[in-house]
Amino acid sequence: MSKVKLLHFADLHIGIENYGRLDLSSGLNGRVHDFLQRLDEIVEYGLGHDVDVVVFAGDAYRRSNPTPTFQRAFAKRIKRLADAGVYIVLLVGNHDIPSMVQRASSIDIFKTLDVPNVIVGGHEEIHVCVTRNGPIQIATLPFPVRQRLLVNDEFRGLSIEALDHRLEEAVGASIETLTKQVDATIPAVLTAHLSVSEATYGSERGVMLGRDTVIQKSALDNRVWDYIALGHVHKHQSLNEGSYPHIVYAGSPARADFAEEGQPKGFCWVEVARGATTWEFVPLHARPFITVRVDLRDELSPLMTLQQEIAKHDLAEAVVRLIVKLRAEQEPLLNERDIREMLSDAYYVGSIFRDMERQNRLRLNAAAPEKMTDADLLGHYFRERGLDDSDRIASLKRYATDIFAADDDR
Repeated sequence: MSKVKLLHFADLHIGIENYGRLDLSSGLNGRVHDFLQRLDEIVEYGLGHDVDVVVFAGDAYRRSNPTPTFQRAFAKRIKRLADAGVYIVLLVGNHDIPSMVQRASSIDIFKTLDVPNVIVGGHEEIHVCVTRNGPIQIATLPFPVRQRLLVNDEFRGLSIEALDHRLEEAVGASIETLTKQVDATIPAVLTAHLSVSEATYGSERGVMLGRDTVIQKSALDNRVWDYIALGHVHKHQSLNEGSYPHIVYAGSPARADFAEEGQPKGFCWVEVARGATTWEFVPLHARPFITVRVDLRDELSPLMTLQQEIAKHDLAEAVVRLIVKLRAEQEPLLNERDIREMLSDAYYVGSIFRDMERQNRLRLNAAAPEKMTDADLLGHYFRERGLDDSDRIASLKRYATDIFAADDDR
């Protein structure tokens, strides 16, 4: 049985610039290159493995009004796939939609120019692609927009919660309609850009535009589909592990911030056949985000210990943040310039946070400190620090007394 080779990725968000610096050779923020380089990896893999269909499950850009430079960069890579005879399905995500739904999305230009082999999924419909390995149905379900409900008088005046409920019903009805339109003899894939119940979220909560409608997984869980290619949630995950159909978030191809630290980034390689689809996650070389945590409170040489702890991490080309726990009296020993020198291998230092522990004022009970000798105050200090060896305290107090006496002689 021949299988249609399909590549599924999502949430490219070209235009994310946080934790980046200017690349002088291109005039772009280096973080923009991070995402474009991941797209290059995806294109190379697809072409190198004779991909038949590429499904992009939404959110091409960070904003719905991308700069011409960002549009050119994205179009250049899409054209490379199209020129190789690959079908590309571009789904409209929430970041692709302008604030007024009557306006064109950021990817509608491909439809306007009628770019060969490129399908823009701006509506709920089924597209049939006849590939070298046979036909395949791709159903598109773009991000559900609440404003579309408001054109109907029956929805005006409803609360936000009521509109959310009606929108969820409308999405469920759209999925059911698409399901009924599927040709049972041809492999079928549904691609959707939305939040599904049971999904674990990543950093997309921080960049989400407006409220989000959550669709129940049961609305998708139908064996009429051989694979469901999801976008919108940045963390790669399978929502139907061990069952059919496969319901998969590809996740974003690069890390946006520290909320995605440690998460694998990549895309899904899918071999689609009616009732016998298989898939695998293919990791990309995404820039690492690394948090270095160091506790220096009990260290006699905090700067040296910090250097040793930082050296344990491979910070080359990483975005790094440093969290240091220390006592207030240690702070003067940690120079900002020295710390940044230790982190010089990093691509970008996001933050250096000093988690300061300040000692409470010593409790002297009823004694007035101005009436106590230096030796008495020192004894209180030793006891508050947990030193309960009376001989040791007496010895330290004798040394202190000699020091006080020598100071008075001067």
